[in-house]
Amino acid sequence: MTPEQAAANAKAGLATIVGAFAESPQTLRRARLLGLSGWAYHVSARAGALGDVRPETVAAALAFIAPEAVTEGWESTAKSSQPAEVASWHLRELCSWGESQVGGFPRLNRLVELAGRVVDAVDPAGLPLFAAWRAMPLPSQEPGAQAAMLLHLLHEHRQGVYVIAVRAGGLTPLEAIIAGPEGETGAVAFGWQPPYPPAGPLVRRLMWAEAVANSLAGQAYAALDRPERVEFAGLLESLTHRFAR
Repeated sequence: MTPEQAAANAKAGLATIVGAFAESPQTLRRARLLGLSGWAYHVSARAGALGDVRPETVAAALAFIAPEAVTEGWESTAKSSQPAEVASWHLRELCSWGESQVGGFPRLNRLVELAGRVVDAVDPAGLPLFAAWRAMPLPSQEPGAQAAMLLHLLHEHRQGVYVIAVRAGGLTPLEAIIAGPEGETGAVAFGWQPPYPPAGPLVRRLMWAEAVANSLAGQAYAALDRPERVEFAGLLESLTHRFAR
């Protein structure tokens, strides 16, 4: 297993695990306690790690969410909370969720060790959200909390290099969504309004961008040797089965 293959292999599992946390009852409850809509919470919980920045900066960092939708969510949060505070609460909930949902995973300490080495090896240049989240102090040192944070960071890392790869492939974020498996449904979910570009001419560019993203993400997975990459893939797959629908 090459570093690029390790990065490609991890993509779906990381998305599943991070998605399970995002949709968990305690995460949704936190949004209600803060008086935020699900959309406002999603935007501010993820991008609040950037601090007190303008909506345009948030939209540039999130990339795949329509700028108008980002502005709506960010400004809605600012009426009652500081986005940085929302991100801090989100991190606490992530750690709590990790302790309860990941804490009993067999060989958890090994998962933390391997994931931590990959995260430490990431060059954050051009990855503002990853860098901001990696800099946030972890409120719990329990292994389950550490694992949840590390997997969140690996997912944020993948998202960040994917933005770079998509733009290098000559695609806009909207074009990448349209050419992807969710197509127009995904565009609507991320707040983009029609008319949408035809997907056909974009698919080959997206395939190229995926390969570039694997290559970029794989640079960090090179911190593990081949047996360790295979081991990490197995551990991640086993954990993902807990949350797969």
